[in-house]
Amino acid sequence: MWLKLKNLIDSSWRPGLEILILTVGIYYALRFIRGTRGWAVVTGFLVVFLTFVLVTFFLELEVLRWLLVSFLAFFSVSVVVIFQPELRRMLAELGNLPMFATAREQRESIEVIIQTVERLSDVRIGALIAIEQSIHLQEAVESGISVNCDATPEMLETIFFPNNAIHDGGVIIKGDKIAFAACIFPLTQRQDLNKSLGTRHRAAIGLSEETDAVVVVVSEETGAISYAYKGNLTRGVTLEALRSFLTSVLVTPAKSRNWIEFLRSWTVDRVKPAPVVLSKADADAASSPSDTGTSHSPLVK
Repeated sequence: MWLKLKNLIDSSWRPGLEILILTVGIYYALRFIRGTRGWAVVTGFLVVFLTFVLVTFFLELEVLRWLLVSFLAFFSVSVVVIFQPELRRMLAELGNLPMFATAREQRESIEVIIQTVERLSDVRIGALIAIEQSIHLQEAVESGISVNCDATPEMLETIFFPNNAIHDGGVIIKGDKIAFAACIFPLTQRQDLNKSLGTRHRAAIGLSEETDAVVVVVSEETGAISYAYKGNLTRGVTLEALRSFLTSVLVTPAKSRNWIEFLRSWTVDRVKPAPVVLSKADADAASSPSDTGTSHSPLVK
């Protein structure tokens, strides 16, 4: 009896391990893409694919079954094409490239952002600031004017000042430098967003969906401060909350993240898009035109 049991275990542990690996892989793959722009594509594809499979096998349609088996050979290529932005972000995270040289320089750069948004918020001047991390943002944005100067509150204020030639669009910050200005960020395609969101906020979400950048927004309509990260937008934050968030994301002196933290950042933290938090000022302004201002730019209207 024990011999039969041993033979049964020896013959079944490999199939059991394969089922476990496939289950875990599919589970994490679905959680990884959930909340991204590719989620709608996956949902539509699975519905069509499963319907096609059921009809083909129940009705025993041999020609369609052969076409189905042949199509699976190209499935891996289609996955790479459809989820290219998500895969690029994951590989960049896996490479774990540092952004700044030291924690002190990181904190100094954060203070530049904090001082800038505080001044712009007080006078209700709109701003869109993307902080580059591992992924080069120039590949994800359109146009943009090379600036390549030190990032200071005065310089950022000058760029976003109304009627300035380059005040429309977003700014890209690399380390302690302002790399590009007047950039057009990709807009999010999500349909579940609050109707009061203006183009500036939708561009912040769109860029954070395709890259690992942190995007800070100042509303021209209300002066409210917001930030977008990994496709999630939080609005109406205080300066201290913004400083705390930027510090938690950007100040990484040891860069010693392990595999558990990596998987958590790309699964648990991405299960559902975070709700858009509206401040009282934003709620009062929701009935009025959203953050549109007077600009005629295709990005910041």
